[in-house]
Formats: sequence, structure tokens, C-alpha cells
Amino acid sequence: MPDNAAARDRRAPAFAATALGAVLLALAPSSTGIAVAAAARPATVNAISRADKAEGAKAHPELLAEFGGGVTGPQASYVEQVGKTIAIQSGLSNAKGDFTVTLLNSPVNNAFAIPGGYIYVTRQLTALMNNEAELAGVLGHEVGHVAARHSAKRQEAASRNQILGVLGSLLSGVLLGDSAFGRLGQQLASQGSQMLTLKYSRGQELEADRLGITYLKRAGYDPRAMATVLDSLARQNALEAQLRGTSNQVPQWASTHPDPASRVRDALAQAGSGATGTTNRDAFLTRIDGLVYGDDPKQGIIEGSRFTHPDLRLAFQAPDGFYLVNGTQAVSINGDSGKAQFAGGPLGTGLDAYIQTVFSSLTESGQARIAPSSIERTTVNGLSAAYGVARVQASSGPVDVAVFAYDFGGGKAYHFLTITRVGGAGVFNPMFKSLRRISAADAGQVRPRRLAVVTVKAGDTVQSLAARMAYTDAAVERFLVLNGLESGARLVPGQKVKLVTY
Repeated sequence: MPDNAAARDRRAPAFAATALGAVLLALAPSSTGIAVAAAARPATVNAISRADKAEGAKAHPELLAEFGGGVTGPQASYVEQVGKTIAIQSGLSNAKGDFTVTLLNSPVNNAFAIPGGYIYVTRQLTALMNNEAELAGVLGHEVGHVAARHSAKRQEAASRNQILGVLGSLLSGVLLGDSAFGRLGQQLASQGSQMLTLKYSRGQELEADRLGITYLKRAGYDPRAMATVLDSLARQNALEAQLRGTSNQVPQWASTHPDPASRVRDALAQAGSGATGTTNRDAFLTRIDGLVYGDDPKQGIIEGSRFTHPDLRLAFQAPDGFYLVNGTQAVSINGDSGKAQFAGGPLGTGLDAYIQTVFSSLTESGQARIAPSSIERTTVNGLSAAYGVARVQASSGPVDVAVFAYDFGGGKAYHFLTITRVGGAGVFNPMFKSLRRISAADAGQVRPRRLAVVTVKAGDTVQSLAARMAYTDAAVERFLVLNGLESGARLVPGQKVKLVTY
């Protein structure tokens, strides 16, 4: 969450971005350093129109802001090269210069593309991959959505949705149903910016998978990479759910996306049993070595249930049983007994007015105004604070919405926005009381995790290398998923593998 974070939302552009979240990704091809015969390149049948370019150029800076900005340097240049090589296989354009490929500084697994030649992948998703063909597959899948004009076919749905970044749509079905307050639930809870609100149909996702495989073949990549990256995404999603203690929950996307196992099987069948091609594994690993993994300290760091922002000099602790998801605009706090969001903005004329503004932002035109019955003053760890609670009637019954705000001085304020069943707001009291300033010394101790590509030596094992990971929990499981290895895998001297270290 950056310094200027505030609870807000953005209306989607006239087109829709395609999103891959967690394991729902449908991927496709790309490559660098691979010669592509002119005859193998498709004719330009769905050329990028001037209108598409204009819309894409308008949305591009908004998407950058929503997803943490673009990474710069050699890693980003490499991803750009791969993306442009795969994009020209789509028939949208034979000119690499017509495409803009961005490596996003985001700690969530995501990739998407929008008409106009704009293609995006997060550093977190890139770090999960194990060869260049997989990167090409992810980017090609996204280009496939655009080439098949899936966003145009879902234009009506796109116009009704919002690009919410860190604010997803996890809670509305849990507490709010489909009532007019569904938007409130969307604002309060999410799984992070890996989910955009627009989803593609099962058929469209499978079509994009297959287009991606076609592009991989045209570019000379091993088309089986689509299946392996889908498998890695499924395993990563399962591991994250296990670590959060939510492994028994049905993913939100399950009703509209084919299950991961069937996607993997379909991709393998589409690739063909005798498939061959380039993967560029070692070159890929060398090029992504040193990539920031997980949270960037500039956006705050999550360690278990604790959030620390060294630049803003603040920290807080989520209650037991809740997990945190960091985003560029806010931090979401999720649990079975409630949902919350931490954000900030200008203090304005004082805490009372600030709290009223946050409540007002939850009310859409034509809806009854949401306002607290009263605003109470208090002090938390030396900070002036205030809070208010409003009772809102949802389709599943009444819920309590609370705003707890803090004056940080210098015209800045931060707040928690929470939603619970009636009488349940107290579950967040420990979190409200935990927000505090941190010292310069504490801020200086916050370090980013980074990918470290190492060469296996004689005597190295999965266990010995996993012990070098910058985690105190599930180190072996994290190592296996990160490297696309199965349980019981044996390492070979000379083999390159990824670690996450400080």
C-alpha cells in the first residue's frame, strides 16, 4: 500500500482486461532468440485499430497505478522481448513495436491484456515460472483473449464491472448476497489484485489456452509449457489456501472456470504426445535472478498476520484467524467472522469529517446513505483516533460497518473499514489497538525477499536447499512448488533451482 492509498474504485475502460488469478489462468506462448519463419507467421486479420490504441493508451497509466507500477531494468526488458515475440504470432500485428509489454511490480499471481496491444504480467507470476516457454505461454494466453475478441463479446459485462485492484469481490456472496450493498462487500474484501471483476466463460478460457498453445508452436516453443505452468498455478493456489487455513473453501472462480486438472489434461492433449520445442530454462532462470519476491517494502510487507510499512513508519497486527493481502491501494484483512480494509488519505478538516467521507464513499447514487450513529474519540498508542459504526440491512440480514481512523499528523490519516455480522465488530478490537508508529531503526530492518537462482552441488537435497529459504513455515513445500518439483524429487548436480532469500 503506497503513501497515497485511499479507499476508492475505478470504472473499467470501454473494454475489459483479461485476468488470471491464482490458478484460473489460461495461458499461451512467447519467446526470445527463436527464429520464426515468415511463412509461419499468421496474416494480420484482426489488426489493432486506431480506436483500440487510443483506449489502451488511456487505460495503461491507470492499470500501472493499480498494479504497483512497472518494473524497470534488464528483467523487465527480457519479459518485454519474450512478450513481443509471442504477440506477433497472434495475427493482431506483425510489428513488435505495436505491442507494449509490462512487468508489473505486484506481489500477486496475475497476467492480463487489453486491446490496443497492451500486455501485462506480474513479477510474482513470473517468479513462479520455470522456463521461457511458460512465460511465453502465459503472455500468449492473454493475447489470445484479445485476438479472439473475448472482451468485445463480453462488452456488456465489462461495462457493469469495475477494475478494483486490491478490492475484489469475495465478500458479497458471504455476507451481503446480491443486494444493493454488494458493492460494499466488494470494497471491503478481496484476494488481492489478482482478481479483476470481469470473468471469461469456460469456453473462452479454453479457447485462449488453445490459442496460446498454437502461438507457442508457431514461435518454436515446447507447447507442453502451457500444461506445466497451469499445474504450477494450481499447486501454488492450493499451497496459499493451506497456509491461510482456507483449503476447504470453494474458489470464487470455480463456477465459471474449468477445474485445474482438466485444464492441464486439455493442454497436454492439445500440445500433442510427441511435442517438442525450446524451453530456454537456464536462460530464463538466469534472466529473472534477483527479482523481488512477495511484497515490495515500498508498498509494505506482510509477515504472517503483521503488516509493516517502513516508508510510512507504521505497523499493525491482524486478529488470530485472519489473513492479509497487500495491494497498491489498500491492505485487505480476511477471515470467517469479518472482512476489513486498511487504507489512508488526506485528513482534511479532522477525523469526524474523514470518517463521514469514508462512509459516504460506500453509497452509490440512489441508495440510502450509510452513516454512523455516532463518532467516538479515543487514543491508540499515542495517536488521536476516532470510530463510528453503522448498521446496514443486507439481503442476508443486518451487518455492522465500522470505520476506525487515526490522525498521523502532517495532514495524513489512516483507517480500517470493517464489516461483520451484527455485534461482531469487537473481533477487530485487537487490530484497532495494534496500529502504531515504528522507529527508523525498525523501518530499516524491513528487507525485501528476492529470487536467488543457485546451481545444485553434490550433496544438496530438497531439504537442505529449502532450509535456506527466507521462510519459517512450509519451506519444503514452498521450494517444491516454486521449482515445479514433485514430492520426493531428487536434485542433480549442475541443475539450476530457485530459492527465496533476503
